[in-house]
Amino acid sequence: MEKTKKKGPGVKYLKPCIKGYVLPSVMTPVLIIFEVALEVIIPLLMAALVDGGLYREETYQLKGILSRLPYTNNLQFILWVGGLMAIASMLSLLCGAFAARTSAVASMGFAKNLRMKIFDKILNFSFRNTDKFRTSSLVMRATTDVNNMQNTYQQIIRIMVRAPIMMVLAAIMAFRIDVSLSFIFVAAIPLILVPILLLVLIGHKRFRRMLKKYDAMNAAVQENLIGARVVKSFVREPYKTEKFNRSADDLMKTQIYAQKLFSLSNPIQLGIMWGATIVMLLLGGRRIAVPDATLRIGELTAMIQYSTQVITSLTMVSMIAIMLSMSRASLDRINEVFEEKIDIDSPESDLTVETGEIEFDHVNFSYSDNPDVLNLKDVNLHILPGQTVGVIGGTGEGKSTLVQMIPRLYDVLSGSIRVSGHDVREYGLKELRDSVSMVLQKNMLFSGSIRNNMRWGNPNASDEQIEAACRLACADEFVRAFPDGYDTDLGQGGCNVSGGQKQRLCIARALLKQPKILILDDSTSAVDTATEAKIREGLSKLKNMTKIVIAQRITSIMNADQIVVMERGTISDVGTHAELMQRSTIYREVYESQVREEANA
Repeated sequence: MEKTKKKGPGVKYLKPCIKGYVLPSVMTPVLIIFEVALEVIIPLLMAALVDGGLYREETYQLKGILSRLPYTNNLQFILWVGGLMAIASMLSLLCGAFAARTSAVASMGFAKNLRMKIFDKILNFSFRNTDKFRTSSLVMRATTDVNNMQNTYQQIIRIMVRAPIMMVLAAIMAFRIDVSLSFIFVAAIPLILVPILLLVLIGHKRFRRMLKKYDAMNAAVQENLIGARVVKSFVREPYKTEKFNRSADDLMKTQIYAQKLFSLSNPIQLGIMWGATIVMLLLGGRRIAVPDATLRIGELTAMIQYSTQVITSLTMVSMIAIMLSMSRASLDRINEVFEEKIDIDSPESDLTVETGEIEFDHVNFSYSDNPDVLNLKDVNLHILPGQTVGVIGGTGEGKSTLVQMIPRLYDVLSGSIRVSGHDVREYGLKELRDSVSMVLQKNMLFSGSIRNNMRWGNPNASDEQIEAACRLACADEFVRAFPDGYDTDLGQGGCNVSGGQKQRLCIARALLKQPKILILDDSTSAVDTATEAKIREGLSKLKNMTKIVIAQRITSIMNADQIVVMERGTISDVGTHAELMQRSTIYREVYESQVREEANA
């Protein structure tokens, strides 16, 4: 079940993600400041061009650098000021272009670091941690949610710097020209901020709901792709299509519901901006028309430009607020991953696993951590080094749970599991798991060649070692039958080999680790009995390796040193095949039913 209630503590997990991209993150605001400063100068130059050039009056006094320009007539003045405007525009453009590049580098680097941080956290999850999230949801958090944070970070170091500085500088310049007209856009500020603030407060919940719908749709896609063979074999394409359409339709409706709220923002902002401009033209125009005008045409033009800059900057801030509303939902989801406490820690330990001796001492376990709802109850079991132990029982009796606690994929609720005389919690996880190889019924092969997949067991394995392991797992023969042999590309998930071939390759990969303990969790279920017998014969030669074999077929484990019978999360009995046939009703009934099935086959 996906965890949704816990909320993250803000941005403390994001700060380290800037590492390596501090320079572009700092350069972007610096370039933006220069860009804005140059943009603010342009209306002032325009006012001088109009009032001091086109409509030059005897009473007009040039100030600052403009008074020092070497000109003798209006045309020269216009050319000089026009040239300064062109230079300011070009420099502003260059600063903006460089800021765009540095912000892109900074935000993409930030996103890369954030993805790596999330991926590393997920890799360190125990099975219990992973069970709290949907796979599709974790994928969404590492992709779409990170993309939202990337866009937000880029806007923060650009727009969140540009907009306030532009607003302040433009306001200062406007007040220097005319105080009374400047109060027009000052009055417009709350008219923009109040509705935008309300939209942001309402929108956060809608965006969070939208992201959950994304999770649901991704889950539908993932399920369909993984189960493509089953879908086609049952001719269920129409059903899956209809199910996906419903999911996509739900997402569309949620997106519309979230986005339509903010469709009001642009009309509100534009209406206020043009309304302020009209009022300024009306009041400013009347003051220009009087004989003793205190306001000139160029100054009114500059006032309108500064007013537009102020309100546009305010609009940018409001748009950032909307984006922050959406990214806050993504931030909460990312923080849920970071805040998930990993319940299996790796202690700093120099202990090494010397032998494959295993002892379960009054072990209790619950997937829900509830001592009243136990999946394993008071399990006691002692396995000597080098023994072969079979485990049998019905579905859901706790067989896989039992063995998954040996390499600490799950931890016990109470009691202890000792390997080579030490509690498994005393070992470093790497040392412990390097000493234990697990082969599951549905094990995973990765895209790449067979040879590369084998080297997951031992990165330094030679070709001879790989081939020896494959011969032991009865995989060498069919591998050599492929045109490219061990260089055959398996495709994603080993899609171009059969189930039995996949299981044999996974056994070979596990053997390459040369573990102290080998666990086969129903990992020959897709292999024919003759091949399975050969695999058992090969494994019996590995005297220094403790082997635990979970099986549904008694013939797979009847020659084991001891057989564990599981019933309702407890060990019903332990013994050899002969001993269990005499005293275990459960074991005898399973054996007799399988013998009858084989006789009737």
